[in-house]
Amino acid sequence: MDLVAGVKRVVIVMEHTSKDGAPKFKPRCELPLTGANVVDLLITELAVFSRATRTDPFKLIEKAPGVSSEELRHKTPANYLA
Repeated sequence: MDLVAGVKRVVIVMEHTSKDGAPKFKPRCELPLTGANVVDLLITELAVFSRATRTDPFKLIEKAPGVSSEELRHKTPANYLA
């Protein structure tokens, strides 16, 4: 079933890293896709990222308390605007 076909807004809530510490928010998905380039808002325990349109880059909206910019950059290989 295609969960993202025809919807106006896609919000993802996930852990920022895997159990072994590997980043999950990557420049390109390595798994089979339900839909390409459809995420509008990404929420993790470390930060919230959003983008105005699906062609725009993600923008950091908010960091969790105690999370430094350096820690976030280290755990986020995907491109985003600070």
